[in-house]
Amino acid sequence: MNKVVIDNTACNGCGLCEKVCPHRLFQIENDKASVLLDGCMGCGHCQAVCSTGAVQVDGIIDRLEFENFPELLESLRPGSSDCGKLVQLMRSRRSCRNYSSQDVSLTILEDLVKIGTTAPSGTNSQSWNFVILPQRTDVEVLGNLTAEFYRQLNSQAANPLYRFIARLVAGDKLGEYYRGHYESVAKALQEWDVDGIDRLFHGATAAILITGKKDASCPAEDAMLATQNILLAAHALGLGTCLIGFVVEAMRRSVKSRRAMAIPADEEIYSVIGLGYPAIHYQRVAGRRAVRPRVLHLGTK
Repeated sequence: MNKVVIDNTACNGCGLCEKVCPHRLFQIENDKASVLLDGCMGCGHCQAVCSTGAVQVDGIIDRLEFENFPELLESLRPGSSDCGKLVQLMRSRRSCRNYSSQDVSLTILEDLVKIGTTAPSGTNSQSWNFVILPQRTDVEVLGNLTAEFYRQLNSQAANPLYRFIARLVAGDKLGEYYRGHYESVAKALQEWDVDGIDRLFHGATAAILITGKKDASCPAEDAMLATQNILLAAHALGLGTCLIGFVVEAMRRSVKSRRAMAIPADEEIYSVIGLGYPAIHYQRVAGRRAVRPRVLHLGTK
């Protein structure tokens, strides 16, 4: 539980901390703020809105101590940023499947993890965790573990009797895998084993794994929001990235892989990001399919 500390000598009684607190922990008496209740979730809204610096929340830090770019602490007001530049960054980031052999420094990977933690999370739980694989040899270990899992899965899926029994017990999931992925996975495994071609990480020289506490209110959403922060920041720092869904699926079912990646039993894996310096650079932003949102007017006039 976080603790809120108020410096009454600095408090001017403006009441903004009371207004922004999600749990209504504050009250204003005699032109001074005080904490009425326990239950602070550590969102830091009160600390960030206080113009005099009178409010401090124990357990949170202002500075993330980035190593590769200056840290700016002044909050940008809504409407003060260049939305066009933001959208350009979002559209410029593509899934990278062509990497150079240049290593990514550990400090950049650590900065990316810190950037991931600036994402919102359900009830501000911040229940995510991160595993950094900083070198190509580390990525290859995870690649080999994933290949081992899919070799076993392909062996099961190729057996008609096994597919029949699995369908009786657990539905047609194994049959769907056989029809949709068996051949492409078998080809990728052969290329990995025989030719040394990496169809999984595409030659990425580093990786970041993102997990979440299983008992969090919405751990999958939290992890993916942190993932998006990392993807965009990586592009801004000159890196290419690619989400590796096949690894996520393998790790959820492979105790051996989870142990090798030091993922405890109370956490689930939600995202695996391959990273490296791109060997190909694009000239135009990514296109998208047109979307027709459903606009609903549900209120009464």
